[in-house]
Amino acid sequence: MNSSEGRVSDDDLVFKALAAPVRRRMLDALRAAPCTTGGLCAQFPEIDRTTVLQHLRVLEQAELVIGRRVGRERHLTLAPLPIKRIHDRWIGEYARAAVDLLADLDAGPRDA
Repeated sequence: MNSSEGRVSDDDLVFKALAAPVRRRMLDALRAAPCTTGGLCAQFPEIDRTTVLQHLRVLEQAELVIGRRVGRERHLTLAPLPIKRIHDRWIGEYARAAVDLLADLDAGPRDA
Protein backbone atom coordinates (compact mmCIF):
# COMPACT_ATOMS: atom_id res chain seq x y z
CA MET A 1 0.00 0.00 0.00
CA ASN A 2 1.42 3.39 -0.89
CA SER A 3 1.18 6.45 1.34
CA SER A 4 -1.61 8.09 -0.66
CA GLU A 5 -3.83 5.03 -0.20
CA GLY A 6 -3.23 5.20 3.55
CA ARG A 7 -4.06 8.89 3.61
CA VAL A 8 -7.31 8.34 1.72
CA SER A 9 -8.29 5.80 4.34
CA ASP A 10 -7.37 8.26 7.10
CA ASP A 11 -9.41 10.97 5.38
CA ASP A 12 -12.37 8.59 5.11
CA LEU A 13 -12.23 8.10 8.89
CA VAL A 14 -12.19 11.87 9.40
CA PHE A 15 -15.17 12.42 7.10
CA LYS A 16 -17.07 9.61 8.82
CA ALA A 17 -16.34 11.17 12.20
CA LEU A 18 -17.41 14.63 11.03
CA ALA A 19 -20.62 13.33 9.44
CA ALA A 20 -22.53 13.22 12.75
CA PRO A 21 -23.66 16.58 14.16
CA VAL A 22 -23.18 15.39 17.75
CA ARG A 23 -19.55 14.52 17.04
CA ARG A 24 -18.98 17.97 15.55
CA ARG A 25 -20.49 19.46 18.72
CA MET A 26 -18.14 17.31 20.79
CA LEU A 27 -15.18 18.66 18.80
CA ASP A 28 -16.47 22.21 19.36
CA ALA A 29 -16.61 21.53 23.10
CA LEU A 30 -13.04 20.22 23.11
CA ARG A 31 -11.86 23.15 20.99
CA ALA A 32 -13.26 25.50 23.62
CA ALA A 33 -11.48 23.64 26.44
CA PRO A 34 -9.89 20.23 26.89
CA CYS A 35 -11.74 18.16 29.50
CA THR A 36 -12.07 14.72 31.02
CA THR A 37 -14.33 12.02 29.63
CA GLY A 38 -16.75 12.66 32.50
CA GLY A 39 -16.67 16.39 31.77
CA LEU A 40 -17.49 15.76 28.13
CA CYS A 41 -20.37 13.46 29.09
CA ALA A 42 -21.70 16.18 31.40
CA GLN A 43 -21.82 18.62 28.48
CA PHE A 44 -24.22 16.28 26.64
CA PRO A 45 -26.92 15.44 29.22
CA GLU A 46 -29.39 14.53 26.46
CA ILE A 47 -27.17 11.56 25.49
CA ASP A 48 -26.40 8.61 27.74
CA ARG A 49 -22.76 8.01 28.71
CA THR A 50 -22.44 4.86 26.57
CA THR A 51 -23.47 6.74 23.43
CA VAL A 52 -21.08 9.60 24.18
CA LEU A 53 -18.27 7.05 24.58
CA GLN A 54 -19.20 5.41 21.26
CA HIS A 55 -19.02 8.79 19.50
CA LEU A 56 -15.76 9.51 21.26
CA ARG A 57 -14.32 6.22 20.01
CA VAL A 58 -15.12 7.24 16.40
CA LEU A 59 -13.40 10.60 16.96
CA GLU A 60 -10.35 8.89 18.43
CA GLN A 61 -10.14 6.38 15.56
CA ALA A 62 -10.08 9.34 13.16
CA GLU A 63 -7.33 10.85 15.36
CA LEU A 64 -9.44 13.98 15.88
CA VAL A 65 -9.33 13.52 19.66
CA ILE A 66 -6.45 12.45 21.86
CA GLY A 67 -7.21 10.75 25.16
CA ARG A 68 -4.51 10.61 27.83
CA ARG A 69 -4.81 8.81 31.16
CA VAL A 70 -4.02 10.84 34.26
CA GLY A 71 -4.66 8.67 37.27
CA ARG A 72 -8.23 7.44 37.06
CA GLU A 73 -9.29 10.09 34.55
CA ARG A 74 -8.92 10.34 30.79
CA HIS A 75 -8.11 13.85 29.62
CA LEU A 76 -9.35 14.66 26.13
CA THR A 77 -7.96 17.23 23.73
CA LEU A 78 -8.79 18.22 20.17
CA ALA A 79 -6.23 17.08 17.60
CA PRO A 80 -6.57 19.49 14.65
CA LEU A 81 -4.01 17.91 12.28
CA PRO A 82 -6.47 15.60 10.44
CA ILE A 83 -8.69 18.60 9.69
CA LYS A 84 -5.66 20.62 8.58
CA ARG A 85 -4.69 17.76 6.25
CA ILE A 86 -8.14 17.91 4.64
CA HIS A 87 -7.96 21.70 4.46
CA ASP A 88 -4.58 21.54 2.76
CA ARG A 89 -5.82 18.91 0.32
CA TRP A 90 -8.94 20.72 -0.90
CA ILE A 91 -8.84 24.32 0.26
CA GLY A 92 -5.18 25.24 0.72
CA GLU A 93 -4.50 26.11 -2.91
CA TYR A 94 -7.58 28.37 -3.07
CA ALA A 95 -6.59 30.11 0.15
CA ARG A 96 -3.05 30.66 -1.17
CA ALA A 97 -4.46 32.17 -4.37
CA ALA A 98 -6.72 34.51 -2.36
CA VAL A 99 -3.79 35.65 -0.20
CA ASP A 100 -1.73 36.29 -3.34
CA LEU A 101 -4.57 38.43 -4.77
CA LEU A 102 -4.76 40.43 -1.54
CA ALA A 103 -1.00 40.93 -1.62
CA ASP A 104 -1.27 42.19 -5.21
CA LEU A 105 -4.02 44.64 -4.18
CA ASP A 106 -1.99 45.81 -1.21
CA ALA A 107 1.04 46.42 -3.41
CA GLY A 108 -0.99 48.96 -5.39
CA PRO A 109 -0.51 49.95 -9.02
CA ARG A 110 2.81 49.18 -10.58
CA ASP A 111 4.70 51.67 -12.70
CA ALA A 112 5.10 50.52 -16.28
